[in-house]
Amino acid sequence: MADKVDDKLRNSEIASSVEHELDGIHDGLEFPTEEEIATLRRVSDKLPWNAYLIATIELAERFSFYGCSVVFTNFIQQPLPPGSRFGNGGADGQSGALGKGQNASTGLTTFYQFWCYCTPLLGAYIADAHWGRYNTICVGVAIAFVGHVILIVSAVPGVIEKSESAMACFTIAMVIMGLGTGFFKSNISPLVAEQYRRTKLFVSTAKSGERVIVDPVMTVSSVYMYFYLFINVGALVGQICMAYAEKYVGFYLAYTLPTAVFLLCPIILWAGRNRYIRSPPTGSVFGTVMHLWLYAMKGRWSLNPVRTYKNMTSPDFWENAKPSKQTGSKPHWMIFDDQWVDEVRRGFKACAVFLWFPIYWLCYNQLNNNLTSQAATMTTHGIPNDVLSNLDPIALIIFIPISEMFIYPALKRAGINFSALKKITGGFFTAAAAMIWAAVVQHYIYKTNPCGKSASTCKDADRHALVSPLNVWIQTGSYVLIAFSEILASITGLEYAFTKAPKNMRSLVMSVFLFMSALASALGEAFVALAADPLLEWNYGVFAVMSAIAGVLFWFSVRKLDSHEDELNNMDEGHITTMSEGHITNEKPPI
Repeated sequence: MADKVDDKLRNSEIASSVEHELDGIHDGLEFPTEEEIATLRRVSDKLPWNAYLIATIELAERFSFYGCSVVFTNFIQQPLPPGSRFGNGGADGQSGALGKGQNASTGLTTFYQFWCYCTPLLGAYIADAHWGRYNTICVGVAIAFVGHVILIVSAVPGVIEKSESAMACFTIAMVIMGLGTGFFKSNISPLVAEQYRRTKLFVSTAKSGERVIVDPVMTVSSVYMYFYLFINVGALVGQICMAYAEKYVGFYLAYTLPTAVFLLCPIILWAGRNRYIRSPPTGSVFGTVMHLWLYAMKGRWSLNPVRTYKNMTSPDFWENAKPSKQTGSKPHWMIFDDQWVDEVRRGFKACAVFLWFPIYWLCYNQLNNNLTSQAATMTTHGIPNDVLSNLDPIALIIFIPISEMFIYPALKRAGINFSALKKITGGFFTAAAAMIWAAVVQHYIYKTNPCGKSASTCKDADRHALVSPLNVWIQTGSYVLIAFSEILASITGLEYAFTKAPKNMRSLVMSVFLFMSALASALGEAFVALAADPLLEWNYGVFAVMSAIAGVLFWFSVRKLDSHEDELNNMDEGHITTMSEGHITNEKPPI
């Protein structure tokens, strides 16, 4: 899988003071020599304020998304409490509404995750080809708002008591909100990173007088670290507030408050409309990419799958498809230069890396359903069972700045190259550790629950839940380990998708990364049978083993690619004839 790069890429000079044309962005900068690239310390550039403004939009959207979804499990799984018209369980009761059971709640929440991460493919295509990222985000916000309103209707008195009617409203809201989320998510991540425009290494002098290299890739990494921090601030506040709103007031309030916060998205989008750096739609280049790939595949197919794989991963696979290698007339779709082919090759390498992520997301998705259900079988001391999931964003809020300001710089000073692919590998192993922790906790729940391995349905004669005496806070280890895995794998995946995609395919490559979560949700449906007593120990154990094995195989598949990280990050930008605003132009895509 993308083990080699061609000789030209491997032997090309990464940067020099004479190779960069003036573009208004890099004018007046000093570019490093090969010796300086090898010896000078690398630092991040200052982050643009526009990025913080866009991150605030993401904060509001994630507040609404997680604020609503954190109570989905109880809304679906648990029955309406006796005498309640709002679904609130109070201090000593369990909130609920539909009473469909754990399998149904796991299945529906897994479907929602799947749908939310399928729709980015459509949103990315529309943005890259027709509307642009900003306009597509605006449309996504409008669609999601309609879904929020229908979600509120499913929980109001008069509807919530009729489980079938409430279920119909709820599922319709899920579908509409998922469509809006897809339009939003595939474009907000590239848009925030595009606010930083420099793409070349350059030399600067630190306050201490030290000469350092300012690395745009490190800057994009910083952008995504703080972007993810804003995501989790929104998720944390939304989840905690809505868990208590659900428990003490009712589901209608837990769905209304996130909708009110969601209205900040269109307000901030409109207020900053003239400040954002936006890449215009360039027309669809997806067809051109497919033509290019099929052209490169000519003569490489074989009935022997091993031979086909070797042919597809050979160093000259893309080289022979470059315009400069063609003799005679070129195909009509070959409207690009050699450098753009290199960019496409790099994007394919990134997508090959993403193919491993569904195994990682299988572990992460346990936060959305099974770990919440696990908390309901333990002694909560008046804490809503779905509030424990907030340990994940709390840990992220604490450890993202620590990683950015202390851990990663310390590793660089120690001469340790903790590259993007090494981080992702570490993410697989920490996710496996989180599942091992959950499996051990589940074992002791079964051991201490009055009903043994029927813990989730254990009730007394008055239909009150009987739970294990274990304190619910022993789940902390699972959530903290998952948080560390997100810092290593999820944040780095966002960075990798942005930095490796061709400039006019950033939304599309980002959507491929997000689509891996959809595949994980689809795979998760195959494991729904394990998501119930008495098999929950196996549920967590299977995911732990899968993630650990995937981590090992992932590293062996990308270790050679990892050695060429600098070359991939500092390739020259390609040119393609694009369709912009209905006119054919031959221009460099916006940086």
